[in-house]
Amino acid sequence: MIRAATPGVSVNVRSITLLTALSVAYLLLSRFLIGFKSDEVVLVVIVNALFYLAPITRKFIVAFAIFVVYWIIFDYMKAFPNYNYNPVHIKDLYNFEKNLFGINYHGKTITANEYWLINHKLSVDLITGIFYLCWIPVPLAFAAYLFFTRKKEFLYFALTFFTVNIIGFVIYYLYPAAPPWYVQLHGFKFIAHTPGNTGGLARFDNAVHANVFKGIYAKGSNVFAAMPSLHSSYPVIVLFYGLKNRLGWVNIFFAMVMLGIWFTAVYASHHYIVDVLSGIVCAITGILLFFFIARFKPVELFLNRYAKIIS
Repeated sequence: MIRAATPGVSVNVRSITLLTALSVAYLLLSRFLIGFKSDEVVLVVIVNALFYLAPITRKFIVAFAIFVVYWIIFDYMKAFPNYNYNPVHIKDLYNFEKNLFGINYHGKTITANEYWLINHKLSVDLITGIFYLCWIPVPLAFAAYLFFTRKKEFLYFALTFFTVNIIGFVIYYLYPAAPPWYVQLHGFKFIAHTPGNTGGLARFDNAVHANVFKGIYAKGSNVFAAMPSLHSSYPVIVLFYGLKNRLGWVNIFFAMVMLGIWFTAVYASHHYIVDVLSGIVCAITGILLFFFIARFKPVELFLNRYAKIIS
């Protein structure tokens, strides 16, 4: 039997068998549900490499398993398109947005997305593109910081992130919604299997002469998942935990990223203002719900044990 030198996470026959079984099961299930993709192999290689490399990387990947599970659930949504379960909201959502936040432009009421589609600028395209690139790196970098400095806070952050996403995913299936760029390209007609689109972020790709966002949105799980905007939820979670942990000036950066992502979501026609607001509400709801759940003794014991394992 092989055993790690440090307590908590060990390499032994049981853990080797479990990780191997999970890796094979994941690849087989992925092949069955969404077809073979190189991303799946890369994920398995990274997880296994970090688990076997060293005690610290082992603890790291066991901790970040929360984010791995989130990614797998998100990816598997491709196998179960939300429009198969409820009608997609296109025209009614567009009109609702226009009635609430419509802009009078040359005597005609248009949405904020349509206004920026007409009045976009190269400098703003570049700045907003940079902000939107932060929606995953900033939360993950912050999670890594918490992992190395405050294990219990890391778990709270990661599980809050997971909770907010689950709430968002449930709403996606209850209320499938088309993004603004869909209306701009296809009108109010529902077209199943519509591929992902970069929307206004294509201007950033063109400006930097690289398919940065094209590569990202080509892997999207569901076009009709604009409400709520989870892009808008993530920076709220980050800022909340930044304030909770009294990170000082870093929170100014987090706040700037948050506002930048909110604006970009509308500017680049990926979300309506109501989508952004619903994303904010989703984040607040998820934070409150997690802290409510965390008060129960079994959950508290689980969190303490998890924190000990990755310490």
